[in-house]
Amino acid sequence: MKPRAPGHGLARVLSKRGLCSRSEAERLVRAGRVSVDGRLVRDPEARTSLDATLAIDGNTADAPERRYLVLNKPRGYVTTRCDEHGRDTVYALLGDAGGDWLAPVGRLDKASEGLLLFSNDSAWAAAISAPDSLLDKTYHVQIDRLPDAGLLASLRTGIVDRGETLAFKSVRELRRGAKNAWLEVVLDEGRNRQIRRVLAAFDVGVLRLVRVAIGPLALGELGKGEWRGLTVGEVEALASGGGGPPLF
Repeated sequence: MKPRAPGHGLARVLSKRGLCSRSEAERLVRAGRVSVDGRLVRDPEARTSLDATLAIDGNTADAPERRYLVLNKPRGYVTTRCDEHGRDTVYALLGDAGGDWLAPVGRLDKASEGLLLFSNDSAWAAAISAPDSLLDKTYHVQIDRLPDAGLLASLRTGIVDRGETLAFKSVRELRRGAKNAWLEVVLDEGRNRQIRRVLAAFDVGVLRLVRVAIGPLALGELGKGEWRGLTVGEVEALASGGGGPPLF
């Protein structure tokens, strides 16, 4: 079997440099708009060195400045740049800040709220999203019933759903009203709609779901729909898996 050439696929290299998304890179390459070391390449999977000289439409494609943002996502927005159904997207909240290619680091579904990260640093984003990142994700969840000790114990034990074992790392009651309560749920892994699926298995409805922290980074006083840049210390703390109290 012929060994693979060193490097990565051209589309992946464009994406890793933060120049565009992987899908957009594939479109640019197939359209004949990308050259590598002065040679036009039309194959998105062509093996390319990470330090190759790339050009788009004849213009040298230098890696842009690395950017890292945190947004307090309101309910009702979808985590995508363009939505085929015309729904509001989180990029509408970023305004001009989302003009350069920024990708969400993880997702929150339309009905969920809270802390959502963005960056054009694909290596940093991958490190944070990796299963072994050691970054807990903390959520405040309003449920449509009053929990008892048995329910909380069952949530910690978890369920098997569609072949996946789903459980909470920890769960505790924060406060309760007459007919509903708020829980604090901590996950150490991220499965699709994990919290909603576990609660639904015990006939518990979700009224609100807010992500309030990722590792050492807490939502803090950031207003709903507002965003800000991360500090150098926050970027490094997330990349290293945290290991301390919330940074702000």
